[in-house]
Amino acid sequence: MKRDKLRLNGRLKFYLGWPLMMIIILALATIGALLYDLTIGMYVLVVLGVYTAVAVICYFFTRAHLVRDVLKMSMGYRRIQNTLLKELSIPYGVFLGDGKMVWMNDEFKKVFLGDKKEKTLQKIIPHISEEAFPKKDNTEVQMAIQHNERDYVVTMRKTSVRDFTEKDRVFKIPTGQESFLIIDFQDVTEINTYIRKNKDQQMVAGLIYIDNYEDVMESVEEERQSLVLAIIDRKINKYINDLDGLVKKLEKDKYFVVVRNESYEKLEESKFSLLQEIKTISTGAGTRAASLSIGMGINSETYQKSYNDARIAIDLALARGGDQVVIKGLTGMKYFGGKNEHAARNTRVKARVKAEALREFIIGKDLVLIMGHKILDADSFGASMGIYRCAKALEKKVHIIVDEKLTAVWPLYEEVLKNNTYEKDLFISPQRALEVVDENTMVVVVDVNRPELTECPELLNIAKTIVVLDHHRKSSASIENAVLSYIEPYSSSTCELVAEILQYIVEDIRLPVVEANCLYAGIMIDTRNFMNRTGVRTFEAAAFLRRCGADINRIRKMFRDDFDFYRQKAKAIQSAEVYYDEFAIARCYGDGESSTVLAAQTANELLDINKIKASFAFVEHNGIIYLSARSIDEVNVQIIAERLGGGGHINAAGAQLDHNDMDAAVEAIKGVINEMIEDEEL
Repeated sequence: MKRDKLRLNGRLKFYLGWPLMMIIILALATIGALLYDLTIGMYVLVVLGVYTAVAVICYFFTRAHLVRDVLKMSMGYRRIQNTLLKELSIPYGVFLGDGKMVWMNDEFKKVFLGDKKEKTLQKIIPHISEEAFPKKDNTEVQMAIQHNERDYVVTMRKTSVRDFTEKDRVFKIPTGQESFLIIDFQDVTEINTYIRKNKDQQMVAGLIYIDNYEDVMESVEEERQSLVLAIIDRKINKYINDLDGLVKKLEKDKYFVVVRNESYEKLEESKFSLLQEIKTISTGAGTRAASLSIGMGINSETYQKSYNDARIAIDLALARGGDQVVIKGLTGMKYFGGKNEHAARNTRVKARVKAEALREFIIGKDLVLIMGHKILDADSFGASMGIYRCAKALEKKVHIIVDEKLTAVWPLYEEVLKNNTYEKDLFISPQRALEVVDENTMVVVVDVNRPELTECPELLNIAKTIVVLDHHRKSSASIENAVLSYIEPYSSSTCELVAEILQYIVEDIRLPVVEANCLYAGIMIDTRNFMNRTGVRTFEAAAFLRRCGADINRIRKMFRDDFDFYRQKAKAIQSAEVYYDEFAIARCYGDGESSTVLAAQTANELLDINKIKASFAFVEHNGIIYLSARSIDEVNVQIIAERLGGGGHINAAGAQLDHNDMDAAVEAIKGVINEMIEDEEL
């Protein structure tokens, strides 16, 4: 650059020009002196001439040297800047918008390039794709990568060429290029190592319960009970001690454990093999094997929070039927085990206790609102009618909330409507329910424990007193603000639970035939005519309903299929595909509200095919794909449905997919099956 083209600007120019400005000031003073006195003016004029000559000579002489020194310093500064950038200990590079290399410092070449001759960022570091580049000028994108077992945080900035003058450029930019990428790499391997070590040392609290302790002890000879319990204690202690954890026995069937987070990861890798180890304990011929429920709280800020999370997790594990592990973390719930049906208890003590509590709550309220799940089925409708009888026996005002057309239970619904003994406003809409609810209202939810699946989810946020009665296994998204929750996964149906409760609400209660038919139909439909999930208490509940006048033949006639519906079901079964020779997958194409019933019945029918362990039927209704999943005893379809956002029972489950793409739904269920087979969960 030529010296005559250099120009001084800013404060430096002002500083050098100040003596010249003083000449103007002195000239004005000289004129004033001459006007005042000629002699004095002449002396001042001489002084002005001398000052002007000295100032002009100094200005031009100093300016030339000053410009040369500034230029020399600037060039030296630029060389230092370039050297520092090139020798910077952080890998640093400049690339074009398509990833082509423009310039890199020594550290970048040493860490990423080496002897390679690659010229594009994508080939040098495959972890960084062009899609990850910032799209707009003066924007920044960060991402984490691993390279040669080192962790890096990559910062990519897109910078416009117009933001730099030619003399500012350390590297040459191709003609026509408007922007380039500046990328630096911060090595965070050491920081991440300390973070991982700190996380590994965090304590995880857990609770272990023998969830069938009483049943096991009753089935074992008295002299062997202490031996069996000692073996269980030893296995639990050894299992946790091998992980360098601590075990404290709280009660005869409850244990408190503490392990490090790194040990928890080993537990997860082994899929909590302790569950199976306990089942191998020999308790003698004809006796029941012990099973465990485990709850743990991870990623908690404090030990107290971890313990509270463990308590929530163990409660959920027990509510889901036991014989499983529930982990509560920051991202939600995790489940392990729970593949087997929980053994039903023959005792009715719990039913009596729950009935007494329910009676007290009903007595304390003026109005009872009852609701089931969306698209009512026989179990939900029958249970609603049973709770209606409970409230009426206690002389309370009752409404049952219905929203959808009751196609699936229309014969039962019509029987109630035709009976003049029932109030005209017995059935109300969700909108009407929101209008009548107040502080003296009690809401009873039947056959569902997930708020979003109820007929009126908004009602749960308004009502102060909520009771939940259900036979589906509890999920992490269950109704949390219930004052009374009676969830029994081993029960065949909610109608069975309600039939038991009815016998304790009022002494010698007798149901009208219409209500007995509704409850009996709910049990019959959910058990497939008493073939699925039936126990001693199922038949006892059915016997009670029969004594109340339930008409089996009438119920059977009510739920016979019409010819078109039967054809649709036969068509779905005919077109069903068998996956892995064990899983039947069907696509159903029904009309109206009965389409979901079609899917459920199709899944049931597919189970009658030899070698089929589980069946899945999809149907589209109102823009949503509904899944009905069924099994007999070899596959837990609830776990499968949960992975698609649904839930249910171990032998009967369902899910709703927020789209109407049947092909995508089928691929989704296949993906879940593949994943579970790979993880040896199926």
